This record gives sequence, structure tokens and C-alpha cells, in this order.
Amino acid sequence: MKRYTTFEEIDRDLKYLRLKSQIDFEEVKLGITKSKETISDTFSPIGIVANTVGAILKKAFVLKAVDKLLGIKPVKKKEYED
Repeated sequence: MKRYTTFEEIDRDLKYLRLKSQIDFEEVKLGITKSKETISDTFSPIGIVANTVGAILKKAFVLKAVDKLLGIKPVKKKEYED
């Protein structure tokens, strides 16, 4: 526990704590606003389509890259003649 020797020290620390509290409050408000924007962008019809297309393209790109790196080719079925 801090010991104070003057009222000026107490006032200084109180002012600091008030300002810190205001900053923290503004950061919380900013975080809530960003969360609302992210949620509205994510769950809008355009956002859903964009996320779906993005996921498909990402998967296609990864599969293509893995194919190039590993040289895995799709197995072709042989037709047997009887």
C-alpha cells in the first residue's frame, strides 16, 4: 500500500486514475463498436457470399499448391476389357 505525505500526491494519483478510467471506458466503447461492425459485415448477405467464395478459393488454392509441391496426381480408373 502506498503512503502519501501530501494532499498533492493524493490529488495527482486521483487525477491519474480518473484519466485511466476514462481511457479504459473509451477503449471498451471502441471495441464494442468494432464488434458491431464486424458482426454486421459478417452476417450480411453480401458478407456471407464473400466469406463462402473466399473459403472455396482458399481451399482450391491450397489444394493446387499441395499438388504442385507433392506432385500428387489424381488416380485414374482403368477400364478393364473382358
